[in-house]
Amino acid sequence: MFAIEHAGFSKAIGTVSGSTGSLLFDPDDWTRARLQASVPMARVDLGDAGWNRATLAGNLLDVEDHPSAEFVSTRVEPIAPNRASVYGTLTLRGVSREVVLDVTLNAAKRHPLPPFRRTVGFSATAMLSRKDFGIDAWPSVIGDAVELRIEAEATRSRAGDDGAPDAPDLPVDASSPQEPAQIDTPPRTITEPAP
Repeated sequence: MFAIEHAGFSKAIGTVSGSTGSLLFDPDDWTRARLQASVPMARVDLGDAGWNRATLAGNLLDVEDHPSAEFVSTRVEPIAPNRASVYGTLTLRGVSREVVLDVTLNAAKRHPLPPFRRTVGFSATAMLSRKDFGIDAWPSVIGDAVELRIEAEATRSRAGDDGAPDAPDLPVDASSPQEPAQIDTPPRTITEPAP
């Protein structure tokens, strides 16, 4: 989910669904965590067809030339057993900038529904400047600060997950279309709905 000021009247709220990615995560050592995520920008939805068309156009997100945003983590700084600052490079509209995500680990356990795979769930927030990414059209109507809220789940991709105790590392791969919830979140957030 993202929120951005609309002409000083309110904050427009939008979502993006269908993200994919991979995560290497050890709950006992966040410093070793690695995250890569790809966000399909054509899936931006502000709840209004006209706003969607304007947002995807060349003077804003320019989705025709830049169909996805990419995030790759560079380092993780633990804050508490269930919280960390995740630093990474976000490439949006062809411009790469460092972004810091404030991440909370909600759960790391076996999912209660089939196929009962090891799953981790996170909440994260961040702030972006759209000007930093070369998105500077309509400054009197569209605010510069963009609030991000991410709700994500990642499911273990290791073959043969038969209920045996998990190894310390929790590799998660979101690239396989056969797996329904590789990196995913509830509808109308940055990633796909959970099953």
